[in-house]
Amino acid sequence: MNDETMTLDLKKVKIGIHKAIIECSRRGLLHGTKWLAELNFSLENVEIDPSIISQASVYDDVDYDRYAMAKCYFDLKEYDRCAFHTEKSQSKYCKFLHFYSRFLSIEKKKIDNLTDLNYNTDPGLNSQLQSLCSELRDIFLARDMDGFCMYLYGVVLKRLDLHRAALTILESAVHEEPLHWGSWLELASLITDRAKLKMLSLPDHWIKKFFIAHTYLEQQLNEEALDIYRDLGEQGFSSSNYLLAQSAIAHHNKREVNTAILTFRELRKKDPYRLDNLDTLSNLLYVKEMSVDLAFLAHHASETDKYRVETCCVIGNYYSLRGEHQKAVMYFERALKLNPQYLSAWTLMGHEFMEMKNTHAAIQSYRQAIDVNRRDYRAWYGLGQTYEILKLPYYCLYYYKQAQHLRPNDSRMLIALGETYEKLDKIQESLKCYYRARCFGDLEGMALLKLAKLFDKVNETEQAAAAYTEYVKENYDSQTDNKQEISLAFKYLANYHLKRNELDEAYEFAFKCLSYEESKEEGKALLKTVTQKRGQEDGEMQVEMQDGSTSMEVQSSRNARNFSHLRPLTLTFTPSPDGS
Repeated sequence: MNDETMTLDLKKVKIGIHKAIIECSRRGLLHGTKWLAELNFSLENVEIDPSIISQASVYDDVDYDRYAMAKCYFDLKEYDRCAFHTEKSQSKYCKFLHFYSRFLSIEKKKIDNLTDLNYNTDPGLNSQLQSLCSELRDIFLARDMDGFCMYLYGVVLKRLDLHRAALTILESAVHEEPLHWGSWLELASLITDRAKLKMLSLPDHWIKKFFIAHTYLEQQLNEEALDIYRDLGEQGFSSSNYLLAQSAIAHHNKREVNTAILTFRELRKKDPYRLDNLDTLSNLLYVKEMSVDLAFLAHHASETDKYRVETCCVIGNYYSLRGEHQKAVMYFERALKLNPQYLSAWTLMGHEFMEMKNTHAAIQSYRQAIDVNRRDYRAWYGLGQTYEILKLPYYCLYYYKQAQHLRPNDSRMLIALGETYEKLDKIQESLKCYYRARCFGDLEGMALLKLAKLFDKVNETEQAAAAYTEYVKENYDSQTDNKQEISLAFKYLANYHLKRNELDEAYEFAFKCLSYEESKEEGKALLKTVTQKRGQEDGEMQVEMQDGSTSMEVQSSRNARNFSHLRPLTLTFTPSPDGS
């Protein structure tokens, strides 16, 4: 299938979705049913003939009476009871409910038995999971398994950390039942990179585009994901709330904070009681320190459903922004009681423990986040920061490398990696990281300064001066709190030009030192030295130094904002052995 040129027949698409909704609903696959129903609603203007939809009824399946009773038990979360009454049934619906109830019973007992946040699994429950896996394997080998049971078999294999086998089974599941979104999501969680994605054998079906876009988003290929979502919107899904939410997440990943917030606001106007992804919105409001908006969001989420994991994360972020880190941890713990596989809560709780200087608990939280999803760069980065506090640079290096691998174009990861290399005296590797951070946008404006200081440290004065000049050129007029660093740059440049007998440039930078408390005294001394060197040649330039003021404002204002004498920053590196 050529994803770029695929044209959808929306009537056929809607008919297929209708049938899949029925099949997922009968099996109690609530999230898959919800996803399909919302997608179907985005096609409400597409008219179809109801008679075309399969008239096959659940009544036509064998053992309906048993199914009706078991489904009621399942809906009431009486999983053991449901499993008991469906054990010997030959109905395809009862058979799925039997295995699915056993799996959910194990998962529920894991949560119910928790006494702390170490999440040590009861060996008895692991034994039950292995027994369930063995039974499903026998059915699969007997070729008596439909796509829904294949999905469940894949999930059980994944829970047992048999990822390669799970990948194979889930690949078969999406071929058998392409409109079961749950199978695609579980499959996506096993795809670690783009190369592995290309190796998959996927069905020639329109839903494949949704899967590829979702996987791109998971792998931080945000622009590619946005392109697919735009294309799907043009193909007929333009009113889909799911596409809007995914687009907001893509902008969030790209650190386009304002665009992401606006997209989420548009989504909330369309569906004000939708709690899905509100934790991501709360992260954005937290970053922007929009405390009023975050308080309103927390109140609204709590009123809608206080026992949703997203609600707990929103409230946790609210307390974190207020500096009440213990309360924030309490709500993140509450989210994990509801769902121990909820990635955001583990990562955010790690951040809170870092704020509380509880490095041991932070490490535990970040490790749990990685266990849930090894592609969560925030957890790897958090571990790097934690070991940095513990002054274990080799550990830092490992974890920062993992984070940078997941976010190769993120300047923050490169800066952290460069700082670690610098601590380990791996100068060339450090310089290369800082330079690459500069090339990738330098989100925090630190790369040039790091380069300049490191060049100065290794006596590369030409390069240091070029980097410092570029730094002041970009930051002199900005409304930032980096006055100390700018004054340091001016001092360095004044001394650099003075040593080279470039008196005009030395005077200019020395004069700028007078604007900062940190460099005022040294600026005065430098101006005096420059004046003495000029002697009779430039005798009219005198500086009144009694109270820190000067009468040279007119003369020194020349080139005050003109850094045209800057030499270009040209750096050359020999690649390090590890290719970083």
